[in-house]
Amino acid sequence: MSAKVTLKDVAREAGVSYQTVSKVLQGQIKVTPETQARIETAVSHLGYRPNVAARNLRTQSSNLIGYAWRLAKGAATHPILDQFLASAAEVVEAHGYHLLTFLIGDDEPLNVTPYRELFARRQVEGFILADTNHNDPRIAYLIEQNIPFASFGRANDTWDYCWVDVDGQCGTRITAEHLLAKGHRRIGLITWPEGSRAGEERERGYRRGLEQAGVAFDEAWLIRGDNSVQSGFHGMNQLLALPEARRPTAVMCVSDQVAIGALNGAQALGLEVGQDVAITGFDDMPTAEFLQPALTTVRQPIPEVGQQVVDLLLKQLNEEPIEQKGILLKPELIVRRSS
Repeated sequence: MSAKVTLKDVAREAGVSYQTVSKVLQGQIKVTPETQARIETAVSHLGYRPNVAARNLRTQSSNLIGYAWRLAKGAATHPILDQFLASAAEVVEAHGYHLLTFLIGDDEPLNVTPYRELFARRQVEGFILADTNHNDPRIAYLIEQNIPFASFGRANDTWDYCWVDVDGQCGTRITAEHLLAKGHRRIGLITWPEGSRAGEERERGYRRGLEQAGVAFDEAWLIRGDNSVQSGFHGMNQLLALPEARRPTAVMCVSDQVAIGALNGAQALGLEVGQDVAITGFDDMPTAEFLQPALTTVRQPIPEVGQQVVDLLLKQLNEEPIEQKGILLKPELIVRRSS
């Protein structure tokens, strides 16, 4: 009697891992047509017949992907991360997985404990990260432990891991160029606190836009605060309280959420936004085009971010080659009446 054909025999002939063969045969994952064809050919050629009862006893695959959902603190919100979560969840579900979300408070430090515990208990196959920052300890830990993950956002440029991000520097630079082309020379920026990687990228684009146009930067034009409507409102009041010779005629905001507050602040002082002062945002939230006036803003390709992040993670789980670990997507300036 010939020896029984096993999953490892099929995997060896197909040139993939036995975990990949197992998940493909159970319909848990989708692979490239070429990989699918190799597995099917190997199954047919070797005459493999799965033992369903034994397979169900052996498998310890959770089909879950972990994602930390950061709770907003006070009036601050994370609408762009909410959009990313929805996008990633849709793509994950389409590939036979589910997202397991766990909460982190906005004032809690980024620690590795939930990641270590979830993976050690085999409750998740890997992780999707967002809201990353410089030298993010979560990323350092996952790299060290060789745990599959992919992130929306970057941490340390010298680290080797899978990430997808939107070019924030490009977004604020093209916004500054738009305002400069409209004749503005005193342009303010309401941004996030120092230490925010995304905030620093956007501030860098703003400064570069001014520099390339030969416009001298005034430190009084830079206001820092959290990602809230209130922060935008108070920041706008600070900028408009400057002496007329230094007062900005245009104000860029690090997010649409902040821009809503800035718009309300200008209108509360009797200014007509788009005429007396220009205001721009960043993110293109669904409400941006319905504000009065409609908000000029930078649109991030969040559905594509979600697709790319999940694709990078699935390639790791399926042990497929990854040609490009870092993907930087371009944003688009959406011009409306506020500028």
